Amino acid sequence: MEKNFSNLKVILVEPNGPLNVGSVARLCSNFEVEELRIVSPKCNIYSLEAKKMALKGQKYLNNCKIFDTLEKAIFDCDLVLASCGRVEASKNSFFESSEDVFNWILSFKTISNLAIIFGREDRGLTNKELLLANKTFFIPTSQNNPSLNLSHAVSIVLYELNKSPKKNPNNELEIFNLASSKQIHDSFVEIEELLLKVGYLLKHTSRSKIGKFKKYISRANTSMQEINVLRGIVHQINWFLNNSRKNK
Repeated sequence: MEKNFSNLKVILVEPNGPLNVGSVARLCSNFEVEELRIVSPKCNIYSLEAKKMALKGQKYLNNCKIFDTLEKAIFDCDLVLASCGRVEASKNSFFESSEDVFNWILSFKTISNLAIIFGREDRGLTNKELLLANKTFFIPTSQNNPSLNLSHAVSIVLYELNKSPKKNPNNELEIFNLASSKQIHDSFVEIEELLLKVGYLLKHTSRSKIGKFKKYISRANTSMQEINVLRGIVHQINWFLNNSRKNK
């Protein structure tokens, strides 16, 4: 299979079903995923049930990396996608169809260290966790029964990602230069601290307001250079504020 991305990581957040985990491990083998990562599993991922479902994917269970937070699980990833099954999203949320997101990915020549996050079987990902992703997508399903089984969702996503891209060979592909999820997250930690310091944000509402700003930055496909400019501005303002206090 020809791919324009490498080092694909599938990340499961707090899975509670060993059968699902085993099935996902098998899918990782089917589609040559580089690594399976799990955040705070709520089941025994090495159980006999999981191994029976994994079949040739048992190596993914044996070599699975376990993390206690999602932030740590995506620390080395350049592009992070999050799957969201909720259709009753608030007006401030921004979800794209899986087809649109995957077509966007295929517009780049190469992407290193791509991660896809899948949430809990019963309640998916929290708003805070969704904000850690560069893009959040949903798989279009019936409105009468929109929720997919975890392993079924993983199978659809991996299949769509691995389909041979239909491209116009005369069009030059873009070079991937987006700010990573970690860069954006770290930047907004600093921005939130600064805006709290100057009184623009209040502690009890800061997370919500910063979340809206962060969604805007993610939607804008901000480059590494652009996020570095933003961080430079924040650092300079902090330097000025700290030195102004010293001189008083």
